[in-house]
Amino acid sequence: MAGQVTRSIRVQSVRRMLVLRGTALLHDMVMGTAAFFLGLVLRLDISGTSEHIGEYVVAAALFGVIVGTIGFVLGMNRGVWRYASLPDLAAIVKTATASSVVFVAAHFFLVRLEAIPRSSIVITWAFLIVFLTMPRAAYRLYRNGRDRRRRNTSRPIPTKRALLVGATDNADLFLKLSRERRDVPFEIVAILDERGRRTGRFIHGIPVLGPIEKLPQIMERFELQQRRPEALILTRTREDYERRASLEKLIEAATLNHLEMLRLPNLLEMKRFDSDIEIRPIKLEDLLQRPPVSLDMSEVKAMIEGKSVLITGAGGSIGSELVRQVARLSPKRMILLDANEYLLYSIEREVASFASAVAFEALLCNVREKATVLRLFEAQRPDVIFHAAALKHVPVVEAQPLEGIFTNAIGTQNVAEAAVHVKAAAMVVVSTDKAVNPANVMGASKRMAEMFCQAMDVNPGQSTTRFVTVRFGNVLGSSGSVVPLFESQIRQGGPVTVTHPDIERYFMTIPEACLLLMQAAAHSLNRQDERGRIFVLDMGEPVKIVDLARNLIRLSGLRPEEDIKIIYRGLRPGEKLYEELFYSKESLKQTGAKGIFMAFPHAVERQVIARVFDEMRRMIDQNNLAGALRLLKSTVTDFSPGAEVRSMMEKDTGTPSGDAPILQLMPKEPG
Repeated sequence: MAGQVTRSIRVQSVRRMLVLRGTALLHDMVMGTAAFFLGLVLRLDISGTSEHIGEYVVAAALFGVIVGTIGFVLGMNRGVWRYASLPDLAAIVKTATASSVVFVAAHFFLVRLEAIPRSSIVITWAFLIVFLTMPRAAYRLYRNGRDRRRRNTSRPIPTKRALLVGATDNADLFLKLSRERRDVPFEIVAILDERGRRTGRFIHGIPVLGPIEKLPQIMERFELQQRRPEALILTRTREDYERRASLEKLIEAATLNHLEMLRLPNLLEMKRFDSDIEIRPIKLEDLLQRPPVSLDMSEVKAMIEGKSVLITGAGGSIGSELVRQVARLSPKRMILLDANEYLLYSIEREVASFASAVAFEALLCNVREKATVLRLFEAQRPDVIFHAAALKHVPVVEAQPLEGIFTNAIGTQNVAEAAVHVKAAAMVVVSTDKAVNPANVMGASKRMAEMFCQAMDVNPGQSTTRFVTVRFGNVLGSSGSVVPLFESQIRQGGPVTVTHPDIERYFMTIPEACLLLMQAAAHSLNRQDERGRIFVLDMGEPVKIVDLARNLIRLSGLRPEEDIKIIYRGLRPGEKLYEELFYSKESLKQTGAKGIFMAFPHAVERQVIARVFDEMRRMIDQNNLAGALRLLKSTVTDFSPGAEVRSMMEKDTGTPSGDAPILQLMPKEPG
């Protein structure tokens, strides 16, 4: 039964195709005949054609047959009229030209063109192109109009009038799509050309009204027409705007004119136009002025594919993004560790939803618990470890230094020794720019972690495990960063609180940081002669926090200092005005991988740093805060503690002060 239905459908389909092809062929023949007669009439006038009317009828019929035959051979009548376009016009011109040449040749050999003026053939050629083109164009216009009317009956009224910024190919394509689709909730009323070169012209009937500097006058014009725009939609990429016009300048203009700032995706790179066109608000990362980094992922994939990958701090900002990116690189399995039950539950559910084909296990584990870490590593036998677990909030760690040292330094030691014990291939340590010339306990404890892993990499002994440390600055959107705080303060009407007008920080998006982190790790693992290096991500130029606050206020459609006040409350304990990515005494070299540098700090003897960590562990066990801080200061000699931490260090605990430096630095660079 099913076979009969299938055959019936096929027969009907073939029959419909033959009818359409036959109709198109008949149309082309009739148009050829009509064009021939019209060419003769215009050349000879009506009285001139009556004398040889019989011959002309035969010649016109012959010309019509030639047009139909050549159109069939060249595929002209196989085009779908609903989608007639320039390629169809090219096929029509070819058919008209070939038909005219064939007719002249055939008629010359038959009757030597005695009754037909040769100039009439040129006229016929021109009319044939018009007669074959116009019905196809008219049918397309009819179908487009009918479809648009049908969509408009169910299409919601555009929710916003908008201005496009940039008379670009992207704008052209967006205007085409917005006419054909019903899911674009914008009415485009005008286009702004940043350079003003196309002012006074039209794109799909939409006027180009001038540069961004004339936005106030343009807004007044539309207000008089009661068609005031509500949004400004950027059509270029961020890099284009940096070359042509400042993005901050556009945002300021939008804010002053109370326009929402939106951004159009690059439609020219879309593979499917039936998917949603995501017109999204401008985000803070769009203002970082960082060109996108193009990475060679082959080394990264080789590091991950088919391996067991363990990630500590898997529920945190960096850890969770590492989980997402590792899951896309076909690992054999993933082991997700975190001490926070809710964060672990959240990332477990997320992975299950988008990477169900990847085997993974989510386990509660505090890296401070040495026995638990070792037992878990023995059970899971990971190949690659990403160590992202840490206490990172400076004020919290300043108030509770032992907790920060325990997690950041001793926790790293626990993970590193467990990695060696199970013969893991590599451990990648996530570090911070606060470890450079640290002014707080968090940074100093992370520097201790760097020193331990560097010593393990330079002096491996019998171990085959590589240790890679990657250092970078702040990431946008991480928990506890200034961005969520500022956004919350803006929603509440202000004020936005900044510690100091000159404070600067390096910023990077979380996905970009994780990509570069994995790239740095893969680069190091493939080069055994580069042991003990600390990899530093290129964070671009530092950003003033007050500028960050102002841009966030503008992105919210408000005006800094007018709608939202900015107040300064002074530096917090352990906070510096400027962060650094590497020590001045460290050599810094390019790695060959774009966006990644190598620092060459002097390494500490493995036995020495092991004794330091054992002593630190003992002091933590004894709750000896002053001794632990003095040991931290003597280990990280560039540590410049704040007044509160210095007062903690000076308390007499009845234990050795540990003031004398106990580390003997190796006099040579690692390698």
